[in-house]
Amino acid sequence: MHGKPKLSAETDSLHFIDIDIDRKESIPMLNDSRLVRPAAVAATLLLASSLVALPACSQTTSSTSSTDIASSSASTAEADSVTFTDDLGREVTVSNPQRVVACMGSFAGAWQLAGGTLVGASDDAFAHYGVDSSAVSGVGKSTALNLESILDLDPDFVIMTGISDGKHSTGVSQEDMESSLDEAGVPLAFFKVTTFADYERMMGIFCQITGRDDLYQKNVADVKSQIDEDIKTYSVADKAPTVLVVSAYSKGLVVQNSTGMTGAIVKDLGGVNIADENPSLLSDFSLEAAVEADPDYILVLAASDDEATAQKYYEDAVGSDSAWADMIAVKEGRVTMLDAAHFLYKPLDKWAESYEIVGQALSK
Repeated sequence: MHGKPKLSAETDSLHFIDIDIDRKESIPMLNDSRLVRPAAVAATLLLASSLVALPACSQTTSSTSSTDIASSSASTAEADSVTFTDDLGREVTVSNPQRVVACMGSFAGAWQLAGGTLVGASDDAFAHYGVDSSAVSGVGKSTALNLESILDLDPDFVIMTGISDGKHSTGVSQEDMESSLDEAGVPLAFFKVTTFADYERMMGIFCQITGRDDLYQKNVADVKSQIDEDIKTYSVADKAPTVLVVSAYSKGLVVQNSTGMTGAIVKDLGGVNIADENPSLLSDFSLEAAVEADPDYILVLAASDDEATAQKYYEDAVGSDSAWADMIAVKEGRVTMLDAAHFLYKPLDKWAESYEIVGQALSK
């Protein structure tokens, strides 16, 4: 649910009514011709007293009504506001936002899955997450956002990525825009989404803001239930096979440990990621080191939307290396190319499908 490749931070983490109640109280008008007639003086005085007291009664009623209305409006405003802590530890309050800008494709897709509407999104939202470019304005690449374009949309909520920890070769840091948006008075939240648990947490906040519990059930809770079933079905914990997870790109292979999306899935299914056992592979990967580890399975992440191109990247990286060809995973056909839709980009409500694909790969 984006030398080294210039992957977007969107990609997997790789090392390298108001109801206006203006209610005017209607005071019944007394028919004097009906009340004033020949009578005792006491009755006349009583009537006069009643008529004098009537305006005061009316004022009291109006005052009470205004107080009730103010209290009701305050309660409504409070009910529409949601306060939460984002992934950078910032406290954020939003009030029924209708002009939302999402600065990562997956965040745009997730916001729509939560029932929200967008006025702006980063370019990858249109290419990979089905956001309608005829209804939503582009605000630049996720790695090169246009602040002016964002502010021109008069947003009431901006969603950005908090990932800027050096794992991405682009060095994306949307945090740099925080002060400018704060000065403009725009509510802003940062999220770090790599695993399903991250997506689950973010969607909990999104659906609370939109008030769509039904969509949380459909696009998160039901997905979680399917993931749990996939883990039961495809668990390899009893065998604990070793697994090498790599991304293939034009300049070579990059290893991923269990902190990445695919690595986390492997871990949940009971596989042992060799990069967890040999952290040096993350910064100093070589074919020789992989051959020495001789993993039971190799999962290759496509760093390209085109499967043929991704396959070529992999083949170019391993070449005709005889030692690589002699690895048990290669000899026994346990090398699997993973598609970009499920592993390069965040699968969102299709996350269970990603678990199933990896589960099937580890069942060979």
